[in-house]
Amino acid sequence: MTLKTFALLLVFAVLALFAIVNWNSFMAPTNLWLLAASINAPLGLILLGFIVLISLLFLIYIAYLQTVQLSETRRFNKELNLQRELAENAETSRITELHEFLKAESAKAEGKARESQAELQNHFDQLDRDLRSVIETTGNTLAAYMGELEDRLTKQQMRE
Repeated sequence: MTLKTFALLLVFAVLALFAIVNWNSFMAPTNLWLLAASINAPLGLILLGFIVLISLLFLIYIAYLQTVQLSETRRFNKELNLQRELAENAETSRITELHEFLKAESAKAEGKARESQAELQNHFDQLDRDLRSVIETTGNTLAAYMGELEDRLTKQQMRE
C-alpha cells in the first residue's frame, strides 16, 4: 500500500469516526434554502451524502483512468512487439543478404584464383618451352664447337 492510499484511507476513517461520534448532530433537522424553496432536513446527512457521492465519482474516474492506461499499455506492447518482429525480420533478411553476398564474392575470388593459377601455369609452361629451346640451342651450339675443336685437333695431330 502506498503512502497516498494510506493517507486517503486515514482521511476517510477520520471522517467516518467524526460522523459516528456526531451522529445526533448530523441527523438534527435544519431549515435549508434551495434557491426557490425552503425545506427542513438534516444538513450533516446531506453533506455526508455529497462527500460519499463525490468520493464514488472520484473512484469511478480513477478506475476509468486506470482502464484507459491499461488499454494504452496493451496497445503500446502490441505495437512494440510488432516493431520488434519487423526489426528481427529485417535483421534476418540483412544477414541472409550478407551471406549471399559473401558467397558470391567468395565464388568470384575462387574464379579469379583459378584464372590466375591457369595464367601462371601457362606462363610456366611457356618458360619451360623457352628454357628447353635455349638448352637445346646451347647444346647444339656446344656440340658444334666441340666438333669444330675435334676437327682442329685432328688436323693439328695430322700435321704433326
